[in-house]
Amino acid sequence: MYPSNHQRHNCLKIVIINLITVYLLSRSIVFLQYKNLAMSVLSKKYSKVLFIIIFCSSMAINSFAQNSDSAKKIYHFSGNVLITNNGISFIPTFSLSKPATIVTLSMGDKRLSFDPEFRFSLDGKPWSILLWGRYKITNTNKFKFTAGTHLGLSYNNPNVIFNGISTDITQVKRYLASEFVPNYFFNKNISVGIYYLYSHGLDIGTTNNTHFITLNTNIAHISILKDIYMNFKPQIYYLKMDNLDGYFTSSNLSLQKNNCPLSIAAIFNQKIKTNIVTKDFVWNVSLNYTFNHNYTRK
Repeated sequence: MYPSNHQRHNCLKIVIINLITVYLLSRSIVFLQYKNLAMSVLSKKYSKVLFIIIFCSSMAINSFAQNSDSAKKIYHFSGNVLITNNGISFIPTFSLSKPATIVTLSMGDKRLSFDPEFRFSLDGKPWSILLWGRYKITNTNKFKFTAGTHLGLSYNNPNVIFNGISTDITQVKRYLASEFVPNYFFNKNISVGIYYLYSHGLDIGTTNNTHFITLNTNIAHISILKDIYMNFKPQIYYLKMDNLDGYFTSSNLSLQKNNCPLSIAAIFNQKIKTNIVTKDFVWNVSLNYTFNHNYTRK
């Protein structure tokens, strides 16, 4: 049985997305004037990371090919915009440690999505950009398993002396990362899961290998008042950055109202035991605006 025009069209879209991703990566390499890294990314040193990217893309192509011409396909475009008093990250080298805004978007279908994340300080300077591609390998009411990969750009602004004048410059450091996220749901509001992320720095001065793994619980829709509820997500995690490692615990609390796009959230992070240079305790509070739109294609 030959593939239909609709199936060939969907497969072609995935191929185009991969070509665009490779093009953007190559342009980033040229811009940073590290041309020698273009070949090193293709070497055996990065073969595992590239294999994950190709593997996820292949699964996406297979998913698209299984859709019939007559079936309706639902696409989504959603996002979250937050303002926080303290831009923190569970990986200390990526923390901003000052007020920030984060814009997270998601577009795709029920399995494959492109989820870019843009982070800026409130004075308008870029903090980091994450270009996520995610694929839901299993997506049932009881068990969900998602795999993803991203190109990450981390910005900093060191002060240098140029021709006797002190000035701030913008430096960009690139990372490739992959994540694996299995979650088991006892019911629609209570789940337990594991989150694993591996990150590899592409530039001089970056962390070569980062391993981040968490054990977490998500308790949603805890009734507070008639139309107000709370979400609670505690977790314990292990972080290894080259030769440094440590154990931490954190909690994420959010307060929401039914049918209201605004919410208030807070993150608390406490180190347990580590030789990584970081604060013992960090926290933040954020105001969030969330939106979601679905589109149907016949």
